[in-house]
Amino acid sequence: MAVKIRLTRTGANRDISFRVVAADTRFPRDGRFIENLGWDNPRQAGKNFELKLERISYWLGTGAIASPVVKSLLKREKRSSEGKPEHTHQKISKGKKAKLAKAAKAAAAG
Repeated sequence: MAVKIRLTRTGANRDISFRVVAADTRFPRDGRFIENLGWDNPRQAGKNFELKLERISYWLGTGAIASPVVKSLLKREKRSSEGKPEHTHQKISKGKKAKLAKAAKAAAAG
């Protein structure tokens, strides 16, 4: 039995939310699953997902394969636990990057 950790779609039309589940690869996307491992609500502001990390690590240890979206959720969870911001959408020009690097080098030097 090949197990995948993937999303199933829940919610109404235009109000989509997802569950993170461990499911056999032969089951349909919104069909039967083995275990519920969390949720994701992309329309919600702030922290819009929750994962059961202990159970996910158990399934990954038994050979389950995480889908690309679940991998990105795990990465976001890791970043938020480290205290880093989730996204940095600010674009910085090359000139400003050089100035910031020069200032950081000067601060480190003395």
